[in-house]
Amino acid sequence: MDINAIKTKMDNCVAFFEKELSSIRTSRANSSMLDNIIVEAYGSQTPINQLGNVSVPEANMITIQVWDTSLIKKIENSIVDSKLGINPQSDGNLIRLPVPKLSEERRNELSKVASQYSENAKISIRNVRRDAIDQLKTEQKEKVISQDEQKVQSADIQKNTDESIKEVEEIVLLKKNEILKV
Repeated sequence: MDINAIKTKMDNCVAFFEKELSSIRTSRANSSMLDNIIVEAYGSQTPINQLGNVSVPEANMITIQVWDTSLIKKIENSIVDSKLGINPQSDGNLIRLPVPKLSEERRNELSKVASQYSENAKISIRNVRRDAIDQLKTEQKEKVISQDEQKVQSADIQKNTDESIKEVEEIVLLKKNEILKV
């Protein structure tokens, strides 16, 4: 059993969680808000950042310089459908996304979404732990490792799990504070 591989899997769960959190908008414009938006283009599902240049010229504005103007309508529809609460405005091949100030109600909703993402990350981390401990039990039954080795490695796995979950909790607390800050 490779403890480092398990730690890497847990770190990947945390990294994915951070990427998910970056897509939740705060009162400031951020190009990563569009990372999870997929557009039906050229017969496949394509991320927005592969269809144009995404930039943040102002604190409350995101612009998308679309390379293929025939996709502007599809991009706009995907943004509206994403429930970001942003209404796209286009002129020619530039889509402007004015980021409105968040109402208190919307901030609370986004805070709940962040909590849900953190819960999903914790579940993923616990699943990694469960799989690793199941593998240890199997190895111990097959006499590949001793019962003492199994207990020591289980303790290491639990320690890594606790550290990863603590990291997720710290990250979500920071994000919630960022969301709720007026």
